[in-house]
Amino acid sequence: MEIVHYPVMHREVLENLPIPEGDTLLVDCTTGEGGHTSLFLNAYPSLTVTGIDRDSEIQKKAIERLSGFGGRFRPVNAWFDDALKEMPSNSADAILFDLGISMFHFVESDRGFSFRSDEPLDMRLDPGQGMSAADVVNGYSEENLADVIYRYGEERYSRRIAHAIVQEREKAPIESSETLASIIRSAVPKDYRYGRIHPATRTFQALRIEVNSELDRITPALENAIRVLKKGGRIAVITFHSLEDRKVKWFFKDEAARDNARIRILTKKPIIPSAEEEEENPPSRSAKLRVVEKIQEGPEN
Repeated sequence: MEIVHYPVMHREVLENLPIPEGDTLLVDCTTGEGGHTSLFLNAYPSLTVTGIDRDSEIQKKAIERLSGFGGRFRPVNAWFDDALKEMPSNSADAILFDLGISMFHFVESDRGFSFRSDEPLDMRLDPGQGMSAADVVNGYSEENLADVIYRYGEERYSRRIAHAIVQEREKAPIESSETLASIIRSAVPKDYRYGRIHPATRTFQALRIEVNSELDRITPALENAIRVLKKGGRIAVITFHSLEDRKVKWFFKDEAARDNARIRILTKKPIIPSAEEEEENPPSRSAKLRVVEKIQEGPEN
């Protein structure tokens, strides 16, 4: 099933991330299928975009989609925190983060991000490296598993779920998303099984974050984004759950409150999608957009 990622809050992102005239550079730290990048390349004919993504499979889709822009799109296959670390100071006019994973991962990747079909329990954005979700589920102690589910999923029944997982894996390894979702559903109270969200949602989020070290990448990436950004440029960050948003919010607040602060916050409250977009693009409902501007260089520049 071929699905093109719908760029979340595309109007708001374009409006709040203006690009100067002339030969300019946007760093799209989470290119995905190229939705936001395509919008900017169309809007600014002299713009070049460095597009970062760790997932080589989805990056191939972006390269194909953006092939008409020629050398104005420069793909980089890396984690965004690693890629930003290697970029020169004061080199970018704007930087965009669209955190989380794309619809491609839920619908097409066949890596167990979704519990709505039976897929291998992988969840790695870079399938060739590191531990998979199956490694976590079958290898972590019950206590560590419960801690991950609670910390990264904010799941109130984390202990019950971890206990059920450990009991079931003693019978046979848990290797598919459908099997794990069924175990989780059976572990939680009956009135929790049929709530607004699927009872496995928070646990799957937690495993994905653990496998890809998602939250650990945010602070070093933002630190280097400020360094890489030119004075007067902006950083825009879209988040999709409270853990990401708190991390971004407090990083920006702390940076803006420092003596000789390098940035100022432009969004006192995060921008959220319009009611129209939420209706047309339901995954956007939890999105929040925060924007800062670089007002001066720091000592590391």
